[in-house]
Amino acid sequence: MKVVHVNTSDTQGGAARAASRLHQALLEVNVDSLMLVQTKSGDDFTIQGPQTNLQKAAAVLRPFLDRLPTRKYNASASLPFSPSWVPFSGVAERINALGPDIVHLHWIANGMMSIEEIAQIKAPIVWSLHDSWAFTGGCHVRFDCEKYIQGCGACPVLGSDRQNDLSKAIFDRKSRTYSKIKNLTVTGPSRWLSKCASESLLFKNRKVVTLPIPLDTDTFSPVEKGNARRILNLPSDRKLVLFGAKNGTEDVNKGFKQLIEALDKIENNNVELLIFGSSKPKNPTDFKFKANYIGSLHDNVSLKLLYSAADVMVVPSIQEAFGQTASESLSCGTPVVAFGATGLLDIVDHQSNGYLAANYNTNDLAKGIDWVLSHPDYSELSFNARQKVLKSFDSKIIVHDYIRLYNDIISESIQRA
Repeated sequence: MKVVHVNTSDTQGGAARAASRLHQALLEVNVDSLMLVQTKSGDDFTIQGPQTNLQKAAAVLRPFLDRLPTRKYNASASLPFSPSWVPFSGVAERINALGPDIVHLHWIANGMMSIEEIAQIKAPIVWSLHDSWAFTGGCHVRFDCEKYIQGCGACPVLGSDRQNDLSKAIFDRKSRTYSKIKNLTVTGPSRWLSKCASESLLFKNRKVVTLPIPLDTDTFSPVEKGNARRILNLPSDRKLVLFGAKNGTEDVNKGFKQLIEALDKIENNNVELLIFGSSKPKNPTDFKFKANYIGSLHDNVSLKLLYSAADVMVVPSIQEAFGQTASESLSCGTPVVAFGATGLLDIVDHQSNGYLAANYNTNDLAKGIDWVLSHPDYSELSFNARQKVLKSFDSKIIVHDYIRLYNDIISESIQRA
């Protein structure tokens, strides 16, 4: 079996981490797996980036070109929106030349390839959703907008009040393109995102299955808390609250504003805050206790130590397709507090391995943080956290679910031929 994964980047962003994790898990069980990316920063020979100088130059230019149609709208800079219109990426031709049995699409925006080029792929397609983009008119995070169910237009992310706007045009392009794809299976990493896809006008007649993002539980494993803190030079006499995401303090979807409100309300004052994924801003938030800005971490060892050093991980996102920082934290034995919504519902078990606060209620989020920090049997929470990931998300188990899906699709494709 030969599988080709397609993702915009090999390392940048949650989708890149998810795609790479599945790719590596497949290699571990001797599946012929390859990744094609637009931006390659690592040196893994099983991941192919642009080959020629022209392709490398195009990879830099295409993201800029792709954003041009949004410039006439009052779009929020912090909310990603992808027209995916730039043609001639050459990605479909490269895929077809490899002759794969399965093409596994992941996050393909930011100029990676145009919508129309997807229909040029000859092999059966599996498309793993890492946000809502595949079934909307261009937005990646739709918040409470449900226009994707009937067809987009008057897009709130674009700041548009016109029905026949860019989002409607993109939605119609997707509809025309998807109708040409004979063999397409959609996978959602959580029950929530799978349900959204199944309800969408674009995917309501497609097969949608739920398969979580696999995690290497040997890489993400607990380190004794005292040792982890000594290595990272963190205090041993404080309760450490952890928050982290790429540009998490700027991305409104990651809930930093809600975290600020909740931390102002917690009762435990013997606390320090750890923030990773963001550097200290010029005008940092004035917390009532010390906040440590750790910046971006580029290796799993540092992440494992940080998760293990913390007493609680807070993931206050508004919408999460899955929530990899939550699963990583649990795998390291650190409980998670989050809002009881979207993909995090599949990861956090309320008052077992963490706390699920009432939706976007910062009072309850504060209550959840205090509940974990003052829990009389923290070791039980920690044990439950690790066990949840071992049973539900371990890559050694989940990879076989993907392989079974691939085999079913290949068999069905042969029967149709």
